[in-house]
Amino acid sequence: MRALLELVRAPAALSVPGDTMAGAAAAGSPVRAGTALASTLLYWAGMALNDWSDRHQDALDRPERPVPSGRISPATALATAVGCTGAGLLAAFVADGRRGLGLAGLLAGAVWAYDLALKRTAAGPSAMAACRVLDVMLGAGGAARAVPTALAIGAHTYGISVLGRAETKGATGATIRGALAACATAAALVAWTCPGAPLAGYVTTAGRALAGLRADPDPARVRQAVRLSIVALIPLQAAAVAGHGRPAQSVALLAAAPFGGRLSRLVATS
Repeated sequence: MRALLELVRAPAALSVPGDTMAGAAAAGSPVRAGTALASTLLYWAGMALNDWSDRHQDALDRPERPVPSGRISPATALATAVGCTGAGLLAAFVADGRRGLGLAGLLAGAVWAYDLALKRTAAGPSAMAACRVLDVMLGAGGAARAVPTALAIGAHTYGISVLGRAETKGATGATIRGALAACATAAALVAWTCPGAPLAGYVTTAGRALAGLRADPDPARVRQAVRLSIVALIPLQAAAVAGHGRPAQSVALLAAAPFGGRLSRLVATS
C-alpha cells in the first residue's frame, strides 16, 4: 500500500481540492464534492502515468521510486493511470453533467499530453501549468471570471515545474530566479483580482521554500524546495478563496497545510 501511495504522490493530493474551491469561489458558484474528487483522481492518474513514462530514466536517476525499485510493476502503474483517469471523468460527469465531463476531458488530455510527450520539451513547465489552470476552471464550471485565479495557480505551478527539472542535478541561478518570478506573478495576480487577499502566508511559505537554494542549490535541497512549493499552493488557494468572500473555506484549506507538510516527510511528493 505504501508503494501505491508513493506512486500517486498521495500527500500532494491535499493541494488539489483547493483548485476547485478557488475556481468555484472566483466563479461565485458552490463547491461540488464530486468535482473535487474528479480533480484528485486525475491528479493521481498523472502521477502514476509520470512514473510509468519515466521508468527507464528513473532507473538511473531515481531508483528509489516505486517502479524502478520493483515495488510496483510498470503494468500496475499504467493500469492505475488509466483507472484513475476513467474514474475522474465519471466523477466529473456525475457532479456537473456534460459540462463537467467536457472540462475534465480537457484536463485529462492535458495531463496525458504532458506525461507522454511534453514533459521533457521546452514546453514542459507551461504544459504542467496548463493542467492546474484547467483544474481551477473545472471547479469554476468554465466561468471566465475565474481565469485570473486560474492563471495565478498556474504561475505557481510553472515555478514548481521549473524547480522539478533540477531535482537530480541541482538548481542554477536562472532556475531559482525563474521560480521566484513565478511566485511573484502568482501573488500579484491574486492581489489584483482580490485586493486585500491574505497573501502573507503564501509569500512566507513560498519564500522559505526557495530562500535556501541561493546558498545551497544541490539536488537534495531542490527536492525539499519542490515539496515545500507544493505545500505552498494551499495558502495561495486559501488567499484566493478568502479574497472572493469565503473565509470559512479559506480556514479549512489552511488547516490542511500542516497535515500535508507532515505527510510529505513520510511519503515522497516529488
